Amino acid sequence: MTADSSPQDENLHDAAVAGGADGADGTDAADAADATPAGSAILRAIRVLETIAASPTPPQLVDLCKATRLPKPTVFRILSTLEYAGLVSREPGSKRYTCGQRLGELAGEVVLNSPSRGTRHAILEELVEQIGETCNLTIPNGSSVMYLDRVETAWPLRITLGAGSSVPLHASARGKLFLSHLPKQARERFIRQSPLIRHTQQTLTDAAALAAEFERIRRQGYATDNEEYLAGICCLAVPVHDAQARVVAALAMHAPVARMKLEQAMQFLPAMQAAAEAMRKTLEW
Repeated sequence: MTADSSPQDENLHDAAVAGGADGADGTDAADAADATPAGSAILRAIRVLETIAASPTPPQLVDLCKATRLPKPTVFRILSTLEYAGLVSREPGSKRYTCGQRLGELAGEVVLNSPSRGTRHAILEELVEQIGETCNLTIPNGSSVMYLDRVETAWPLRITLGAGSSVPLHASARGKLFLSHLPKQARERFIRQSPLIRHTQQTLTDAAALAAEFERIRRQGYATDNEEYLAGICCLAVPVHDAQARVVAALAMHAPVARMKLEQAMQFLPAMQAAAEAMRKTLEW
């Protein structure tokens, strides 16, 4: 076994070698090679990506070496390649690694085109029928929120943001919902490192105010956007949990305040929470 090989990688290699000893004409060896995954280097890169994605706190190089049981030079080379490809990124001013924007977009495409997309769209359609306003499903992607699906209201006055569009985390109900369920250290790091751009007069750009907002969202179980991203638009968002009770997506509705004020939207909170539970059962991740 080489210094940077895992037992699984070595087993795959041994299987190919063993196949070469069976047939004098090399046919069995070729068949074994065809059955072997292409390159143990790819498998090691996948292990590094999985470790970063599963870490509640962005890991450093030494953390990744320990978790993957790979040598430091090997992990460093993998990280350099993944960073160049946009699949991982380093936090500004630190040596910690996070999932890159390209990886987030890839994850979004997987969900967008999954077999359950029809079921999820039907859930949104039913919710729009109940509320009478536009509803959407989103996931976090770097420093913004990505739309996975959206069903528009029939009203002529509406805001159109299709699947694949994104909005900032700190200025949207969905984004604040995701941020509030991060570990406290990660929330504080976001506030400290991210540009808190003011989009309207209502946007929260003060660190203390945002921290208090995150705590309030965690306690109440939902998030609101009262004209914080777009003037004249309010939004209500509820979490969608996975099987481990982690917040992996958000279900939200938004409306022009001229037609429905935030206080009026709150009456639909139970219907949205029921829809979020139905949405949870469609998740493949």
